[in-house]
Amino acid sequence: MDIAAYMAEIGQQARAAASEVARSTTAVRNHALLATANELDAARTELAEANAKDLRDGEQRGLDKAMLDRLELTPERIDTMIEGLRQVATLPDPVGEITDMTYRPSGIQVGKMRVPLGVIGIIYESRPNVTVEAASLCLKSGNAAILRGGSESIHSNQAIAQCLAKGLAEAGLPETAVQVIKTTDRAAVGELITMPEYVDVIVPRGGKGLIERISRDAKVPVIKHLDGVCHVYIDSHADPEKAIRVAVNAKTQRYGTCNTMETLLVDAEIAEDILPMLASEFVAKGVELRGCDRTRGVIEAGAAVEGDWEAEYLAPILAVRVVDGLDGAIEHINRYSSQHTDSIITENYTRARRFLTEVDSASVMVNASTRFADGFEYGLGAEIGISTDKIHARGPVGLEGLTSQKYVVFGDGHIRT
Repeated sequence: MDIAAYMAEIGQQARAAASEVARSTTAVRNHALLATANELDAARTELAEANAKDLRDGEQRGLDKAMLDRLELTPERIDTMIEGLRQVATLPDPVGEITDMTYRPSGIQVGKMRVPLGVIGIIYESRPNVTVEAASLCLKSGNAAILRGGSESIHSNQAIAQCLAKGLAEAGLPETAVQVIKTTDRAAVGELITMPEYVDVIVPRGGKGLIERISRDAKVPVIKHLDGVCHVYIDSHADPEKAIRVAVNAKTQRYGTCNTMETLLVDAEIAEDILPMLASEFVAKGVELRGCDRTRGVIEAGAAVEGDWEAEYLAPILAVRVVDGLDGAIEHINRYSSQHTDSIITENYTRARRFLTEVDSASVMVNASTRFADGFEYGLGAEIGISTDKIHARGPVGLEGLTSQKYVVFGDGHIRT
């Protein structure tokens, strides 16, 4: 295959389709989403067979358990994909919304209109459900999408692509509005991120190495986050039962996600009381603990090294550090956090407010598991990714994050003097 020619064709088709999607009505785009949901529901057997092949191939290739977990399409995850499509269809359409209208002294009215970005390229690894999430949000927000999943999920993604194509066709939209790249050749990624004439923004979802490469080589704007080094800080004013429940959930509900807690911070005032109870819960669930010297003075744990405070394990491993109060926790988080998601467990309102103000992350939480940092849980229907950038979109990127704004001006023959 001539990769450059193939990707140029994909780009041309996406650019043409983007114009049709942008001028389509909300009803038509919702029709496509709901039709795709029905197609996925009807294709459960085909999806399971395609995913089973990917899982077998992955095991033969020696993929680790975390990667295989992200790759698996369980019946429940198919249900979630279907529900995500239906929920996105019910969300308000941001496209065309005009806000901030004001009269200027000249008599003109000035406001802002929300518009699609155009063509969005999404590059991701392992999780085939991302194919549906990305497609649904791009489509609802009036954009065309070019999706490039990992080679390990090629069969699952192509099976999902067939459902997307049928859903688009039923709604009268071009099937090229959502294109899933059919080749596993890595050269396709190199072409996709260097086609500014066809692609308006790139969203990489995957490991740190992938995102660093995309950010370095792309000639197209990138919405990104490099990793998810998420923290839970248990304050001396925390409710112990609440703290244990939240911390255990944040780490063990799923290991292989970017919003999983990787470092637990405990106020020195309560460390001797709460750490043994926490350690018992984590050990019972098979979590390996790596602690600082003060932690190891209270519980049995491996010795944490500097790299542990910066690690995104995506595995049943947890770094634990005893800190000197809220100041120590904030200092640690702002030094080592990847600015993804961090949470405080406390019953003290003043401390909670300080944490919210001073922790510089995309999502900052009080008395809640970091696992809630997710577009579906935030009511976005789904997410195209979680951005730790500070411009345009930050945190879970939903419909508004896939649009921009342009100024609109209304006059009645006004001229500037």
